Amino acid sequence: MKNHRSQFYLFAERRFLPFFITQFLGAFNDNLFKNALLVMVVSSVLTTSQYNTNVITNLAAGLFILPFFLFSTIAGHLADRFDKAYLIRRIKFAEIILMLIGFFSLWQGNLTLMLGVLFLLGVQSAFFGPIKYAIIPQHMKSNELMAANAQVGMGTFVSILLGTLIGGWLVTETQGPLLLGSLVILVAIIGWLSSCQIPSAPPEKQSADSTNAFNPLRETIYNFGLAKQNKTVLLCIFSNSWFWLYGACFLTQVPNFAVTVLAGDPKLISILLAAFIVGVAIGSLCCTRLSNGKVEPGLVPVGAAGLSLFAIDLYFSSNVFSAISSQGGMISPAAFLTMTEGLRIAFDLLFIGLFGGLFIVPIYAMIQQNTEGKTRARVLSVNNIFNALFMVSGSLMGMFFLSQLGWTIPQFFLLLALTNLAYMGIIFYLEPLFLTSFHRWRKSLL
Repeated sequence: MKNHRSQFYLFAERRFLPFFITQFLGAFNDNLFKNALLVMVVSSVLTTSQYNTNVITNLAAGLFILPFFLFSTIAGHLADRFDKAYLIRRIKFAEIILMLIGFFSLWQGNLTLMLGVLFLLGVQSAFFGPIKYAIIPQHMKSNELMAANAQVGMGTFVSILLGTLIGGWLVTETQGPLLLGSLVILVAIIGWLSSCQIPSAPPEKQSADSTNAFNPLRETIYNFGLAKQNKTVLLCIFSNSWFWLYGACFLTQVPNFAVTVLAGDPKLISILLAAFIVGVAIGSLCCTRLSNGKVEPGLVPVGAAGLSLFAIDLYFSSNVFSAISSQGGMISPAAFLTMTEGLRIAFDLLFIGLFGGLFIVPIYAMIQQNTEGKTRARVLSVNNIFNALFMVSGSLMGMFFLSQLGWTIPQFFLLLALTNLAYMGIIFYLEPLFLTSFHRWRKSLL
C-alpha cells in the first residue's frame, strides 16, 4: 500500500522543525557573510593597492573549506560521545559571538578580521556537519529518512541561494555593511533560540575499540576504517563527494559563464544560479514522492543520468546561444528569457539541479541507514572530509582546464558530464545494488 501522506507533515513535529530552522539559518548566515565579503572585496569598498582581488577571493574560499580537513574528525568524535542537541546549542551560541565580531569587522572595514571570522564560521560548520546528518536518524523513523533528508537538502540549497543573493545585494546599499552586520547577529540569535527547542539526542552505546585521542590524522584513519566496514556506505561517500565536486564546479563557473559566454548583464548571474539551486530543491522534494517514503537506491542512477544528459545539452545550447547573440551587446535577463535558447539554458541548469536532488537525497539516507548509531557521526565526518577534498579538486580542475589549457566553460561542462558517466559507471559496477534497485523501482511504476 502506498503512503499518500504529505512529506511536509514533519514541519508540524518538534523532533524536526526546530532542527530544520536551526540548520537553515546556519547555512543562510554562512553564505550571507561569505558572499557579502566577496562582493566587498571585488568592489571599491575594500579594493586598494594593497589587495589582490583574485588572491583574496581564492583565499576566502580556502579559509572556509580548510576547517573541514582540520576539525571534521574531532567533530564526529564529539558527536558520537555527547548529546547532539546539547552540542548544537553550544555551536549556535558560538555563532552569536562570531557574528558580533563579524559586525565589528564589517563596521570597521577590516579585511583581515573578516577573513578570520570566515575561517571560524568554517570551523563552526565543520563541527555542525557530522551532527546535522547523524541526528536525523535518531529522531526520525526509518520510513521518514527520505522525507527528512529531502527537507534538509531543500532547505540547505534554498538558504545558500538566499544568502548569496541577499548578502551580495545588501552590502552594496547605503550603510550596507552595518545593515548586514545587524542581520547576521539577528539570524544567529534566532538560530540559537530554535536550537534550544531541539529534543535531546543522547549518544548511543559506544564501541569498545573507539579512540579517545584528539589526533586528526589518527582519528581520520580510524574513522575511514569504520566507513570501509560497509562497502555500500563507502561508495555512497564517494558518490556524495562527487556530487559536491560536480555542483561546486557549476556554481563556481556560472557567474563567468553568464557574463563572458552568454554576454549577459551581471544580473543574469542571479537568474542562472537560482535556476540551478531551485532545481536541487525541487529534486530533493520529489524524492519522497518517487520513493514512496522509502530509502530508494534506485533513484541514484536516475539522478546520475540526468546530471550528464542536461549538462551535455547545456554545452550544445550555450554554443548555439553564443552564435545567435554574438552580434548584439549585453543581454538583459528579460531579453535572455524571451529567447528560445536562453530558456533552454535556464531549463538545462534547472534540470541539472533537479536530478542532482534526486541523486543526493537517497545517498545521504543510505549512509544513515547503513551505519550504526554509535559510529554514525564519525562516518559522516569522513564524508565531510571527502566532500571538502573533492570540492578543492573541482576548483583545481577548473583552473587547469580553463586557465592552463584554455578550454571554454561549455567545454568544461561537457567534460564534467562525460566524467560523471564514467565515474558513476564505476560506482554502479562496484555496487550492483544501485542498478538492481533501479530496475525494481522502474517496474513498480509500471
